[in-house]
Amino acid sequence: MLPVTSPIADLLHTIVDIESVSGNEKNLADEVEATLAPLNHLEVSRHGDTVVARTHLGRARRVAIAGHLDTVPVANNLPSVLQIREGREVLVGRGTVDMKGGVAVQLSLAAALDVPTTDVTWIFYDNEEVEATRNGLGRLASTHPDLVASDFAILMEPTGSVIEGGCQGSLRVRLTTHGVAAHSARSWRGSNAIHGLTPAFDALNAYQPATVTVDGLDYREGLNAVEVSGGIASNVIPDKAQLTVNYRFAPDKDGSQAQWFLRQVFAGYETEVLDLAEGARPGLTLPAVADFVAALGVEVRPKYGWTDVARFAALGIPAVNFGPGDPNLAHTDDEHVFLDEVVACRDALSRWLMA
Repeated sequence: MLPVTSPIADLLHTIVDIESVSGNEKNLADEVEATLAPLNHLEVSRHGDTVVARTHLGRARRVAIAGHLDTVPVANNLPSVLQIREGREVLVGRGTVDMKGGVAVQLSLAAALDVPTTDVTWIFYDNEEVEATRNGLGRLASTHPDLVASDFAILMEPTGSVIEGGCQGSLRVRLTTHGVAAHSARSWRGSNAIHGLTPAFDALNAYQPATVTVDGLDYREGLNAVEVSGGIASNVIPDKAQLTVNYRFAPDKDGSQAQWFLRQVFAGYETEVLDLAEGARPGLTLPAVADFVAALGVEVRPKYGWTDVARFAALGIPAVNFGPGDPNLAHTDDEHVFLDEVVACRDALSRWLMA
């Protein structure tokens, strides 16, 4: 069983060292289930490698607090290492930031808070770092919507212990050009499909990222080429070329509006939508969000990137990102979290849940 009654630094050290790269969360999910199932104040259920633990205290409100168990692949940064940096204790290792610091906070509070002033649904889910079709929270919302239902949700994504509202949407499209193959020594007999991508690159170079204010938060958009392919040999004029573009759009627009925008930017190109993830407005004027912001009294920033707050938003559940760790360190080889920040995040949530 996980050391949920020990100092949270010990708990974090333990769960970080249980390797749980996406698709390999079983061992950690087993430990979470075994640790929480004996606690009388929690109803625990298992859904694949997603574990749900709920209180049933008859409170007027229910809060869902969710965190993913998986990490990106290890890069010679496990087992974790305790160090002193800037005069503070820091734990270095894969997942310390994204997002086992947040999971440690969840586990510690789930075990300790047997009579919170709101009912709580603790969700520990799998496969967040991979394609959306495998996402454990999405699967849970589809198969057991009653387990996700809540009045407010907190996603324990690393935010540096400030509140990050909403999230950007993400759209990936592939542009395709066609040419005529020929020997490169007689290139005039062909038509170079790669050269046909030139207007698309011109459009990308000319693009000026928009900054869009939503509910008082400034979201900076981005449009970038992320993959190029074409050609079969160095002496053959390519008859087909493809360019993949990623558009990160502010949550003032939906996916259909984002697609319309790209059709204008790349008019005349054959395009295919590869994936689309809707964004989520921060909802700072919603009572549940406003109350949480006021109670914690911390800075509120926009979330750059996509997170599962969008899944809660799609269900009509107000949600925010809040968790320990610098998000700029997520997925880096030197991923690390300051332990006093994890403690502070735990204490802030504890005060709020017991207020």
